[in-house]
Amino acid sequence: MEKRVTFSKWTIGILFAVPQLLLIFTFFYWPAGQAVYWSLTLQQPWGGGNIWVGLDNFRSILSNADYWNSISASLVFAGISTGLAMFIALVLAALTDRQLAGSRFYRVVLIWPYGIAAPALAMAFRFILAPEAGFMAVVNQVWPGFWDPGLDGADAMASIIIAFSWKYVGYNFIFFLAAFQAIPRSLIEAAAMDGSGVVRRFWDIQFPLITPTIFFLLVINITESFQDSFGIVDIMTSGGPANATNLMVYKIYSDGFKGLDYSGAAAQSIILMLLIVVLTIFQFRFIERRVHYR
Repeated sequence: MEKRVTFSKWTIGILFAVPQLLLIFTFFYWPAGQAVYWSLTLQQPWGGGNIWVGLDNFRSILSNADYWNSISASLVFAGISTGLAMFIALVLAALTDRQLAGSRFYRVVLIWPYGIAAPALAMAFRFILAPEAGFMAVVNQVWPGFWDPGLDGADAMASIIIAFSWKYVGYNFIFFLAAFQAIPRSLIEAAAMDGSGVVRRFWDIQFPLITPTIFFLLVINITESFQDSFGIVDIMTSGGPANATNLMVYKIYSDGFKGLDYSGAAAQSIILMLLIVVLTIFQFRFIERRVHYR
């Protein structure tokens, strides 16, 4: 018979829940409510009250070509960086799971990148991918002008995608390796005895069984690509050149704290939140149906 823990008084349960409720209200509902209120008003840059303007801030933003460019850049960044980070992590986890020579060492080392703060990582990649020094300088000597993130928008976008993907390879690797190790070895051994090769065992047995993990990481990576990219963009490109890497999260910062357009920045944050919600619902509605739950 299952035993349940009960409180002698209902107030005790409330007291245990109050700290968590206060944290949620303070760090989620209150800031979100303030952002909604600010997005519907015109805030004065140096204080002095606000003016109710309704949806004018949203109309102004959605009629701005630069903002639509920011949305398209964010979608491109999210799609490519998510696919790259997940693919590399999947391959590395599959190889590590086979317990090849040095797999224990790789298992530890491949986790480290995720522990690096985004600004520090961005500073490192800013030097690694600099066109005037290091490896890319050698490439530019062979093909002059081949790589220049300071002038070419495509190169700048590629540089922040590489940095972000490198960071999240470690995060994805942890979950993929755990998913591989949760598969019963008897299934893999039985398939091997039947004559299935490594690739055939991966696609027919392992891949279908780790689809829940793939779906989870897909949702997390896409969400984080919209939120956790600020530090990388700020250090490496500052949204340039010519707004090629001015992602939505960075545009909120530049318009709000540099341009002092607090109301416009608040409206942009609401749009970003809604976009993430829509993408998450889309993934649960159309992609989760392909997930094979054991």
